[in-house]
Amino acid sequence: MGDFDNKEREEVFSKKVRAGKRTYFFDVKSTRAGDYYITVTESKKRMEDGVFVKHKIFLYKEDFEKFAEGLNEVVDYIKSNQEVVEKRYEAFESNGVHDKIDDDFSF
Repeated sequence: MGDFDNKEREEVFSKKVRAGKRTYFFDVKSTRAGDYYITVTESKKRMEDGVFVKHKIFLYKEDFEKFAEGLNEVVDYIKSNQEVVEKRYEAFESNGVHDKIDDDFSF
């Protein structure tokens, strides 16, 4: 086994989604056999020490349909049982001046 086994798999496509204090990364990666899979990473800056805390799940193509069905079902449940207010996340402002938002590109 070579160095490749210790590194992240090849990234094929990536989508970064900012949602308030959290950032979500949806990454399509490729196995050595050329099969695609998805990693979903939640990243949130811990206020006490400024460290980014990350949680990651791996989603394989044979699970896509069941995963999507489950996600859609729980989202539909929430939408039909509680009012969902869509938030528009923008740069935080203080005294009319945009504060810098730190990007987390440490993956």
